[in-house]
Amino acid sequence: MHPAMKTMRTLAALGLLATTGIVSAQQEVMVSQYMFNGLFLNPAYAGSHGYVSSSLLHRAQWVQVEGAPRTSMLAIDGPLMGNKMGLGFSLVHDQIGISRDLDMSGHYAYHLRVGKRSRLALGLRAGLSMYSARVSELRYWDANDPLYQADITNAPVGKFGFGLYWYDATSYVGLSIPTIYAADGRITMDAPQALQHYFTQHYYFTAGKVFPLGESLDIKPSCMVKYEPAAPLEADVNCNMLYRERVWFGLGYRTGDALVGMMEYQVNPQLRIGYAYDMTTSRLRDYTQGSHEVMLGFDFGRDLIRIKTPRYF
Repeated sequence: MHPAMKTMRTLAALGLLATTGIVSAQQEVMVSQYMFNGLFLNPAYAGSHGYVSSSLLHRAQWVQVEGAPRTSMLAIDGPLMGNKMGLGFSLVHDQIGISRDLDMSGHYAYHLRVGKRSRLALGLRAGLSMYSARVSELRYWDANDPLYQADITNAPVGKFGFGLYWYDATSYVGLSIPTIYAADGRITMDAPQALQHYFTQHYYFTAGKVFPLGESLDIKPSCMVKYEPAAPLEADVNCNMLYRERVWFGLGYRTGDALVGMMEYQVNPQLRIGYAYDMTTSRLRDYTQGSHEVMLGFDFGRDLIRIKTPRYF
């Protein structure tokens, strides 16, 4: 493609992102395989499996669009005090356009028994982000605007979040605000008074339930609803099927954005590999071939894992 044409296509695509509010709204992680990576959305998920669990995920969003989000994530969590508590750690590197955000967070959850077979967890998140933005690369009209006078390099931002997570062996319901408060004064100190905080609150509701269809097949419908005041309400609706406790395959729909296909293979009781593809349905479909997401999960504690096999979420 001719460089001029490529530039025009990139500008058009980024214009669509700006007019739809996606760029400003996507400050928390967006993943299609959320049902297997709950710690990224909800700190109360920590310690919910009874053994130490880890996952590594990379998402390349809107392939071919220059400046589109690229996200890499690492998470590990496990139980403490006889499964009464859970601890977790997550590391997220998010890249969108001129901005970079490296987030390191600790997660704590306290698990309460609710009835004989279910539990309710209350979770807290405390983290530190190192935020950078190459604002000097932007083109702007007002050369004296203080917002564009200097790049932002590794500005520390403290973040705090909260979550609730109810679960039993085959179902779960979660409600979380990953960032209730962000100490981002170093980013907004030169901004207009109307922009008091760069990082805003995102509200997540998640739920899923497994239904056995026979000896070899289980079906799991799930959903994730995300609300952010500056963007339209967004919902992921998914249905996954588990074949012979080894292979997950499923379809989903993200409102106003994409159709999602995904697959996960349980290599052995400890190792799992997942892949998701988002086929864009918005106006961005003329500029991108969609989004790709790969995941690698490893669980520690072979004997305990065998008792709790299969892992539904």
